[in-house]
Amino acid sequence: MDTTLKILVVEPDAMRAQDIIDALKDAGWSSVYVVAEISALAKKLTQIDPDIVLIDLAHPDRDTLEHIGHISHAQSRPVAMFVDRSDSDLTQAAISAGLSAYVVDGLQKNRIKPVLETAIARFKMIEQMRLELNAAKQALTDRKTIDRAKGLLMTARGIDEERAYTLLRKTAMDQGRKVIDVAQALVTAADLLG
Repeated sequence: MDTTLKILVVEPDAMRAQDIIDALKDAGWSSVYVVAEISALAKKLTQIDPDIVLIDLAHPDRDTLEHIGHISHAQSRPVAMFVDRSDSDLTQAAISAGLSAYVVDGLQKNRIKPVLETAIARFKMIEQMRLELNAAKQALTDRKTIDRAKGLLMTARGIDEERAYTLLRKTAMDQGRKVIDVAQALVTAADLLG
């Protein structure tokens, strides 16, 4: 567990906020900040740039969840929310907002640490999947570009696909560039020349 994380707590009740701070400090986290109002969350996020956001709201609504997901940059940091009640629409809204943890039945001191650890682990897992998905999308895009460049070379030089790829690879090596960069340059030039 990384105890150097900066944690921003959203809690309107000062006594509950202190209980949360105490529970976090007991768990080893010392960089804990509190904001009492959701309306002040965006400003506090900019000032602190926390590693994780913990929100305690008794009865959020769909708009609040979407707003929190948007302003807390839930895609770029774990966000854990404790609520007193929920329904399937609110749960779906929490998922859509990108929350890493959505805990129903309120915030209890003994659950803070395991919920935050789970939120962090879930966030890291989703981030890894997002990175892998982006890498796969980029690989597919690169493959299409290379295939198009090979097609251009095959047409222009009257060579087969294997020779076209060999020519792309040799050019890349001679220029100290990646094959995709050479292929992209060729495709761009062909597009410019019409």
